[in-house]
Amino acid sequence: MLDGMGEVLPIPDFGDLFTDLRGEDRTMRVSYHPERGAVVLSLWTLGSCRASFRLAVDDLPRLRALLAGIETAAAGAPPRDAGPAVPTAAAVEAAADQTGDIPGTAHRRALPAPRVA
Repeated sequence: MLDGMGEVLPIPDFGDLFTDLRGEDRTMRVSYHPERGAVVLSLWTLGSCRASFRLAVDDLPRLRALLAGIETAAAGAPPRDAGPAVPTAAAVEAAADQTGDIPGTAHRRALPAPRVA
């Protein structure tokens, strides 16, 4: 785990390690840091931390609800070999054009197209 100065720290006692579907050289570490009031998610490749995100403990109920919803949806999802269960890029753009919402997200909205001067 990286601290604020870039030093690699051992994963705390309260945490876990997840292997990426693409291979064992990619992992995600999740650790709880009570002194910071944060849960740290860090992405690792071949033993090097590539990115980290500090999630406020106050945001855990929202993340937990999202993950529970995904778990429920996955339980009723078609088998993986049945093709993607996500909308196509064209469907996402069409929905965003009509409503401003991006399907599959709770609070994200499509950004307006950049203006050309």
